[in-house]
Amino acid sequence: MGFLHQLYMLAMAHPYDTLWTGIGFFGQAVFGVRFLIQWLRSEQVGHSVVPIAFWYCSLAGGLISFGYAVHIQAWPLLIGQGMPIPIYARNLYMIYRDHAARAGSPST
Repeated sequence: MGFLHQLYMLAMAHPYDTLWTGIGFFGQAVFGVRFLIQWLRSEQVGHSVVPIAFWYCSLAGGLISFGYAVHIQAWPLLIGQGMPIPIYARNLYMIYRDHAARAGSPST
């Protein structure tokens, strides 16, 4: 009965609340797809790799989920989603920095 009650409450909710619930689910979906990306790429090359798309999904999903956590004032979720965001951004920065350094260095 809990599931049906949840469906009923969602149907009766204000559209604004339903929109924010959708944003929360979308953030978690983007965040979760990063593992699928990492797994498929690792299978493709035959060893464990972390593709750049993993970090983009981490950053985007983390930011969306963080925004949702701020909206619902869920402090544990807010801390859990907010703390790693600088790490995702830093990893993307380092990837682009290294690509730029390789592009600028002469080939041997």
